[in-house]
Amino acid sequence: MPLTFTLDPAVTPDLRDGILDLWADVSNAGGAVGFVPPVTREDIRPSLVKHFASMTEGRVRLLVGHDEEGRVAATAFLTLNAHHLMTHWLWLYTVMVHPRHQGKGYGRDLLDAAADGARGTEGIEAIRLTCRGGLGLERFYESCGYKEVGRIPGAIRVAPGDDRDDVIMLLPLN
Repeated sequence: MPLTFTLDPAVTPDLRDGILDLWADVSNAGGAVGFVPPVTREDIRPSLVKHFASMTEGRVRLLVGHDEEGRVAATAFLTLNAHHLMTHWLWLYTVMVHPRHQGKGYGRDLLDAAADGARGTEGIEAIRLTCRGGLGLERFYESCGYKEVGRIPGAIRVAPGDDRDDVIMLLPLN
């Protein structure tokens, strides 16, 4: 059964808790979403609060996917650029699909919904994201239409002696 996507949902305690659970579960399963396992919801909470604060300022939009049981199963944050020379593209951050739903095509569905949301945002012509090298993520994003446009070797330090490339991807929307 496909996920149900909502752009700019009302932030409720249930939604907040669902995103915290998702983010912790994805991180602890080895997902490259800003943390290294093990993490708890409390480790993640400050990052989520920052996203929510940016949402209230109108700089960030939340895309959430719910599964058939109504649980938060996927998220992405669409972040507008504040710099006046870069307002024609946005960033896609914290792209997550719960591990129990991976392999069902939901990641591709999430990226399609994010592209639709970006297209519906006035003046946006492209989506830019970065991903952690060494996990094959760039191949997945390329299969969804993104193109690698840059790479910074060793920019992400996962652990001492374990540096990964920061891979920059772009999806033109026209």
